[in-house]
Formats: sequence, C-alpha cells, structure tokens
Amino acid sequence: MNEREDVPGPAAVRHARPEDLPRVVELVAEHAAYEKAAPPTPGLADRLARLLFGTEPPRLRCLVAALPDGTLAGYATCAPELSTWDGAEYLHMDCLHLTEASRGHGLGPLLTAAVRSEARALGLTEIQWQTPVWNDGAIRFYERLGATSKEKRRYALPVDPA
Repeated sequence: MNEREDVPGPAAVRHARPEDLPRVVELVAEHAAYEKAAPPTPGLADRLARLLFGTEPPRLRCLVAALPDGTLAGYATCAPELSTWDGAEYLHMDCLHLTEASRGHGLGPLLTAAVRSEARALGLTEIQWQTPVWNDGAIRFYERLGATSKEKRRYALPVDPA
C-alpha cells in the first residue's frame, strides 16, 4: 500500500534561490528516475546556477513548491522559446515534478498557476510542454487544467565537438 503524507497547511510557490539548488538537483534526479531517464550528470547544480542566476534576465526560471516547514516538495522550470509557425514567443515548461508524497494535495495547480504568472509577466500568451505518453496521471492532470495536446515525437541529436 502506498501511503501519502498529508501536506500540512498551505504551501508557497516561489522562485528558486541559490541555496535551493541542492534540493532542486535531488528533485531533478527523482524526476529523471520517474520518467525512466538517465540520472543528471555531475555538476548539474553549477550548470543550473549559471542558467538561473548568471544572467539578467535569467535564461531559465525555476519555481519551487515549499511546504510550511520549508521543505521543497516540487519544482517547475520554464524558459521563453520561439514558434516559427506562429512567429511568436511562448513559455516552454521543461519540467513540472512533485514528490510522490506531495501529489494530489493541490501543489500541481499552484505550480502551474505560477508558471502562468511567469508567462504573463513576460508578455507571453501561451505555455507549451510535453509529457511521456505513458504518464496517465500527468495527462489527466493537464486535461483537468484545460490543456490540449498535440501528437508529436521529440528527438535529440548530439552535436559532435568541432
């Protein structure tokens, strides 16, 4: 039996801070394992620090769900991207992940609302993301939010060093 912990009181969603990076990296590793992907390579905290805090405006944005005791229970990352077909920018949500114990307690909608606010603050009118086709729980969650999906496959092609 899988027992879930109660999430006490209201959680707060905020932008990640440098001191959050060790926990964010743990959450990223948990997310990768959940999606049956390779674990993050060493040095992820340093790479994320550069993307999140090394430029103004930041290249990447990270929002965290913090429980009342300060524990980070999840995160969402996003960055502005371009659509050639629309000739417009949109906010790409690269990740949204909650610990298993924190799912089903309203944190997902809070993180999604924060990503929407981020898009609004950037003057963007759409958020796009993807999820594995087997992730039925996420698909149901996104559809409850009113999101629609497009059938596509995502490919990756390594670039050989010059």
